[in-house]
Amino acid sequence: MSLKNKLNRLKPHIVRDEQVLEPKGPAKKESDIPFLDTWTKENVVPYYFDGSYCLIREVTYPLSHKHGNYPFSDCLRAIDKWNEERADHPLSAAGHSPDDLFFFDTETTGLSGGAGNTIFLLGHARISGDTVKLTQHILPHPGAEVALYNSFLENVDYRTLVTYNGKAFDWPQVKTRHTLVRDHVPKLPAFGHFDLFHASRRMWKHKLEKMKLSIVEKEILGFERKDDIPGFLAPMIYFDFLERNNPEGLLGIIKHNEMDILSLITLYTHLSFQLLKLDQKQTERERLEVGKWYSYIGQSEKAKQVFEDVSGGTEAVSANHGLAIEHKRNKNWAKAAELWIFVSSHVEHPLSKTASIELAMYFEHKEKSLNTALEYCYQAQKLHEVFPEKNEKKHKKLSTEIEHRIRRLKKKLELPLKINSRTDDEEE
Repeated sequence: MSLKNKLNRLKPHIVRDEQVLEPKGPAKKESDIPFLDTWTKENVVPYYFDGSYCLIREVTYPLSHKHGNYPFSDCLRAIDKWNEERADHPLSAAGHSPDDLFFFDTETTGLSGGAGNTIFLLGHARISGDTVKLTQHILPHPGAEVALYNSFLENVDYRTLVTYNGKAFDWPQVKTRHTLVRDHVPKLPAFGHFDLFHASRRMWKHKLEKMKLSIVEKEILGFERKDDIPGFLAPMIYFDFLERNNPEGLLGIIKHNEMDILSLITLYTHLSFQLLKLDQKQTERERLEVGKWYSYIGQSEKAKQVFEDVSGGTEAVSANHGLAIEHKRNKNWAKAAELWIFVSSHVEHPLSKTASIELAMYFEHKEKSLNTALEYCYQAQKLHEVFPEKNEKKHKKLSTEIEHRIRRLKKKLELPLKINSRTDDEEE
């Protein structure tokens, strides 16, 4: 049966959020578990705890396995490089070994948070020796959460969680559900957190309209799913499973979750390669975004190194602007001005306006060259109309600031106070 036909068959089983599912009685022995033979064929075994059970699936991959553009062994290379450089960055694995990273993803009965949203699948992977070990904890019915979370937490040993939007969704949801069973299971461990959703948005928002993991996989990581069940169908398929016990549809969601987790390994590898200058195919725009990222987190020297490597096109203009900002922060005013002169000369680039304003301030206050400062004010005023601010209030405020600067300079130069154009005397 085709995937499309399977999904059409499930449509009548959509369960709305307000419906309450009655938990089935706990299984006391394997013979009580429906479709156990089917589960066994998929590397799934029961886990018994506190009079109930959950299901656990384990699969392993060799480090030579290639998921998208990278074999998993490249993740070790990235971690080794982080430890060599010990760069101060939110994604730095400095001080970590490969098995410290815990690649984590969940599937839930709803797309919003809250206590009414149940996690029915906890999936995670770690690099262990020469393999990647992937484990998935499956909730067979709503009354088995104690067994589910105990199976997940009893052997958890990691330092850093790696997720895709996990800070906003996955882990808060785990904490919410854990609260309901915390008297019966181990505590949630403390950890660091690499959220690759925010990292991906910073790096590729210029080329991707949506930041869904499947889009990042296809457009950035070189991995395209085939016959994949979309994640938004997971609640419907899970509710059908609860009604019929047949895992046929749920196995598709389990595979979807598996691919999500494997993609986290590849995505962390690729982001690390970008940040560590290991990606030989890195574009100028990507290099620029790396420099801006280092600048944003206050790593000035690292930002300058990256900006200096950007060459050609509009990216070079932006990189020189970023480099000028770093020199200004370090009070290297003359070098910053030199770079801003280059940027301001590219009047087709929006940053030429910002550079002109910076030069007006520099020549007025540092060089005391009022005529030059006034020239850059006029240029900024013209460019402000060509490149208006998106926010109208901000646009008007900047207009006022430029006009005020022109008036002040003209007053110092004893020139007529007309501000929108040069007078004949000024042009002479």
